[in-house]
Amino acid sequence: MDDNGQRFVTPAPRGGHLPDAGPGQGGGVVSAAPLTPPLVIAHRGYSSVAPENTLAAFEAALRCGADMVETDAHPTVDGSAVLIHDEVVDATTAGRGRVADLPAGELARLDAGSWFSPAYSGQRVPLLADLLDLIAEHAGAQLLLELKGRWSAAQVAAALTDVRRAGAVEQVVVQSFETSTLAHVQEVAPEVRRAVLLDAPAPDALAQGRALRRDLGVLACNPSVASLVARPGAVAELHAAGLQVWSWTVDEPVLWRALTEAGVDGVITNRPDGLRGWTEALAGVPGEPADLVLAAASQGGRARAATDARPARAGGR
Repeated sequence: MDDNGQRFVTPAPRGGHLPDAGPGQGGGVVSAAPLTPPLVIAHRGYSSVAPENTLAAFEAALRCGADMVETDAHPTVDGSAVLIHDEVVDATTAGRGRVADLPAGELARLDAGSWFSPAYSGQRVPLLADLLDLIAEHAGAQLLLELKGRWSAAQVAAALTDVRRAGAVEQVVVQSFETSTLAHVQEVAPEVRRAVLLDAPAPDALAQGRALRRDLGVLACNPSVASLVARPGAVAELHAAGLQVWSWTVDEPVLWRALTEAGVDGVITNRPDGLRGWTEALAGVPGEPADLVLAAASQGGRARAATDARPARAGGR
């Protein structure tokens, strides 16, 4: 446990290889060899083969061996936490309107799968509680929960009540770009692990990391891939501050290698299958028999990407 009351726990990879806590956890420097495979963190579930932030995408991510499932949460008008990326439902459901203006019951009736493929018609916008139930069915699974935007203390408390009720405190890390939201998490549920999202580390990443640990008790600092490719030395600075580093959103093997060489502890990706295979090859772990359903879906999804004109969606993390 650190001096802010949080236990620094690295989720054990479900692929069979346990990475070290990180080259900087004890204040050391990044070693060139051997490389430590990063955690595989599935961005919005297995979002390259199933509609993002649906139970189908989360189940697929867990089946393909992701160490963590990442998702986005917004509060509804009646105080529930629902899993959807945008502030509005228009891009990924059959409905219209702002999430904050809609009750959970109405959101749960929206089709959140047909925009991706007719095969996923009937997938719904899940509640946080729905995903926690799924996580509980998969031994060792972990959840990286992003609270989108600024949440009030009451909204944070309601979401974390779901986490406590599910007995999932040990399996959840809450992250946000908003330091005020993370401060509320620290206030209402100090036992829940926390991480801060960044577009880029500050010029003095060591001082920044120390301040984040001191003020918010975070265990990880999660910058964009572009910022770390431009300045890989920031990883060692954040490690020296006692933080893990989980970068977003990274889908290309050349970038997986660059980040692994820089020493990141986790990689958030839309391709958890590809990253899992890459990390196992790096670690010399024999691959398990392929899940042919997922492999076929993945291949089909990538083929469609070249020809399909899918509805425009809001970008960003």
